Amino acid sequence: MSIARKPLIVAATSVAALSFVSAAQAGTNGGAAAPSAPLSGGSEYGLSAPTSIAHPVVTSLSAPSTSVPGRPPRVTLRIDEAHVDTVNATVAVSDLSTRKAAIVVSLGWVHTGHTLSVSWPRGATLKAGSYHVSVSAHDHHRSSLTRGAHSSGVTALTVAAPTPAPAPAPAPTPATPVVEAGVPSPAQTVASGAVFPVAGAHSFGGPDNRYGAPRSGHVHEGQDVLTAEGTPDVAPLAGTITSTSYQAGGAGYYAVEHTDIGFDLVFAHCQASSLAVGAGQAVAAGQALCLAGQTGDATAPHLHFEMWVGGWYAPGGHTIDPLPYLEAWEQAGK
Repeated sequence: MSIARKPLIVAATSVAALSFVSAAQAGTNGGAAAPSAPLSGGSEYGLSAPTSIAHPVVTSLSAPSTSVPGRPPRVTLRIDEAHVDTVNATVAVSDLSTRKAAIVVSLGWVHTGHTLSVSWPRGATLKAGSYHVSVSAHDHHRSSLTRGAHSSGVTALTVAAPTPAPAPAPAPTPATPVVEAGVPSPAQTVASGAVFPVAGAHSFGGPDNRYGAPRSGHVHEGQDVLTAEGTPDVAPLAGTITSTSYQAGGAGYYAVEHTDIGFDLVFAHCQASSLAVGAGQAVAAGQALCLAGQTGDATAPHLHFEMWVGGWYAPGGHTIDPLPYLEAWEQAGK
């Protein structure tokens, strides 16, 4: 019996020795490599984790925040997805009051990485209201659109009727000039044959050219009639020239007329050497007096025109606003 067991003991010893040698060859700690456990729920050390599945993303969606009823506004969009050339896209315009789609446009398979403009169906319209414009898409693997805070694929659109322009205010009725007692009105001077004192193209300028405009130490006592250098200045009414002279720091070359209906008229800033009348000379309505210039205190050619009641610088004499008379004479001459 003892002789039969001895080979078995030797054999076991040999197996143990082989195991020790194998362990020594396998690693420094003497342990054998543990088999991986795929059923444990973890990934095997040294192997990368599975990558996440790619999804299309709306990287740009542009539409106006407001529009008017009728044809939908222009909408552009761009969809991106890594390593994917085309995706199937749809654009919907939803009415927020009804929670229903007002317009749905299938773009079909479109290229990624390109800006696209939506072609609305013929006859598509939007009424006034609040809407959402949204994009949906999927790729060839049926992976649908990824939506996030910065790439939701949704934008708001308000359709509102334009505010009607206010009706134009009615043209003001020209006020009847207030004329002091005993002074002829503009209409009466027109009936007496008055003509406009500048025989050519002209304008009344701006506020600084008006009667009563502030000047250094005084106010403007006439109305400026802007015109081209050399335009004839004429007598509006028949009368007699009472004075012609020159004032370097003010009127320049000027003439004064006493009219047959009582006004005294002043014509200032005449062109040098252009005075065609002298003191004591009778003149008719429309007769040339001088040429418009810019002599004296003037920076542009014009007629400075004054109207006096009670006499030019006479005791009790004073100026009045000439503009209502000038406008009446201008209108009568058209």
